[in-house]
Amino acid sequence: MVELFTSQGCNSCPPADALLSDLAKRNDVVALAFHVDYWDYLGWRDTLASPENTARQTAYRNAMKGSMIYTPQVILNGRAQVNGNNAAAIRSGIARMSDAPGGLTVPVSITRLDGERIVIEAGSGPKPAAPVHLIIAYFDDKAIVPIKGGENSGRSIIYRNAVRDIETIGMWDGKPLRVEIPASELAKKKASGCAVLLQEVSDDSRLGPILGASMLRPPDISVIE
Repeated sequence: MVELFTSQGCNSCPPADALLSDLAKRNDVVALAFHVDYWDYLGWRDTLASPENTARQTAYRNAMKGSMIYTPQVILNGRAQVNGNNAAAIRSGIARMSDAPGGLTVPVSITRLDGERIVIEAGSGPKPAAPVHLIIAYFDDKAIVPIKGGENSGRSIIYRNAVRDIETIGMWDGKPLRVEIPASELAKKKASGCAVLLQEVSDDSRLGPILGASMLRPPDISVIE
């Protein structure tokens, strides 16, 4: 699970955005971009940003006891942070976490049935010591944004898997879990796809390890096996 915190107003972010685009093509990676709003003061309001995305990054900082939030930043499996422009560290981190410990240990799937329902299933596992949320993230698989202000003024940048909305839709206690939502939620959220993850969330909203994740991509998007 790769989460990139990025901003259209940050001139250090385009290389990280391009890296996420490459990772989004992989079948073995759930890659999401969370656009934050704290660079908007530089003269360009990020068209994909939200306060909720900034709050998610802040929750990671609090959990990891960091001193600041920054862009571009990557969080791997909810467990480790890496500079978003350090491609070698990100790829090695993905390889290292592909096996336990640190990997996604709970099977999770998300499928679209009959064109009208999205079915989410999480398998069984050891009873968690901390609360585990079943979270769904709605994303836009491709957005081409002409930037007319700020540090990237004059550039047109392609953004992949930009999260439009994120919410908790259930809790997981170690037993198999199945949740159905209407497929119409995608249109309501102005999203073309969605991802689901099981994540430890403490009572004070600090974000912990991600135990499982899966992605429902638009039907016309091919991935690299």
